[in-house]
Amino acid sequence: MDIVSLVTLTHNIMKTYLRIATTCIALTLGTGAAMFSTGCTATSDRHSTGEAIDNAGITARVKSALASDDVVKAREINVDTFRGTVSLSGFVSSSAEKTRAERIASGVDGVREVRNNITVK
Repeated sequence: MDIVSLVTLTHNIMKTYLRIATTCIALTLGTGAAMFSTGCTATSDRHSTGEAIDNAGITARVKSALASDDVVKAREINVDTFRGTVSLSGFVSSSAEKTRAERIASGVDGVREVRNNITVK
């Protein structure tokens, strides 16, 4: 094999490796972008990462507001938040306490709606 044939063969092999590497990189980036874009979006029953953070903040503020109230027994009330809708559940001693808990939750910044599922014992 002469030197020209050897150089041509080496050049063709390098071009093939470059095409394969470029294709692998493109597929990896495309797959990663698809996973990233769908992994952070919300669906009807799941939140996006940003929504989860917002909901956690709302839940913490509602729990804090309930705990600082003298009428409501916050330890017996569960608070869950999904897309700004706060769900209250648990047990209280009176309907006044149930109503007060809902009013407190409604007044917290970021709360769009309150679902009061608290049971009066």
